[in-house]
Amino acid sequence: MRYIIFILIPLMFACEQGQERADAYGNFETDELIISAEANGRLVQFTAEEGQWLEKGAAVGLIDTQQLYLQKQQLLTRITAVRSKRQNLSSQEKVYLEQKSNLEREKARLEKLLAENAATSKQLDDVKGQIALVEKQMQAHLTTLADANRGIESEIPPILAQISIIDEQLSRCRIQNPIPGRILTTFVRQNEMAAMGRPLYKIADTRKMNLRVYVSGDQLAELKIGQEVQVSVDTPADSLRSLSGTISWISDEAEFTPKVIQTREERVNLVYALKVKVANPDGRLKIGMPAEVSFK
Repeated sequence: MRYIIFILIPLMFACEQGQERADAYGNFETDELIISAEANGRLVQFTAEEGQWLEKGAAVGLIDTQQLYLQKQQLLTRITAVRSKRQNLSSQEKVYLEQKSNLEREKARLEKLLAENAATSKQLDDVKGQIALVEKQMQAHLTTLADANRGIESEIPPILAQISIIDEQLSRCRIQNPIPGRILTTFVRQNEMAAMGRPLYKIADTRKMNLRVYVSGDQLAELKIGQEVQVSVDTPADSLRSLSGTISWISDEAEFTPKVIQTREERVNLVYALKVKVANPDGRLKIGMPAEVSFK
């Protein structure tokens, strides 16, 4: 029995020395985005569920638009009422043209009579004067009507601007997902009241995860943004799964080691934070999952 003990101790010591220690440790995180309401009203539709994957632009919900719809219809009715005040220039012009046509026929008749000495030149001059007067009256009247119509039309652009504002408010009532990602948390339910700025759900693109780790100052000199590193995560079989990662960010300022580090000796050291971007197409990496990094 004594010989067995002496044999096992060197073997255990050799195993401990044979284990390769990682260069840094950390946890996975991702860039989370909180989607908030952009309008006030009741949530008549809200389909977001935790764990659901949403593409960019996907319809998530709808805030009650009844009041805005009625306001828009009221403004459209005002435009119709304003346009009904416009004068029909063509119909007014036809009246004057009809008068002028009658006078032109009278002028032609008098010219024939004058040629036969059956009419006087004064009669012909009077008709010519009436024709000139009708033309001036027509021009003045049509100009006045055109100015009046322009004044009426000037009332429409402000109404159209109000309609554009309501259309913008209506678009904000439609809740559309801004980025592709997985819903992490929902904060509301359908038929609840939404207020502008109230959080609706939290989403994150989990196809790429960030592993935040901390390194000492002497390690920092060997690292650079864009450098390929090896990331290892635990598996159910008590082994490590190796993944490829890329350093995407290195902090410019030193900080004390986070409190999650257990030993006091490590907590008092100054370290630098960095992020390693790791692809996660199958979704097996989760937020908060621990991992190791090897820079070599």
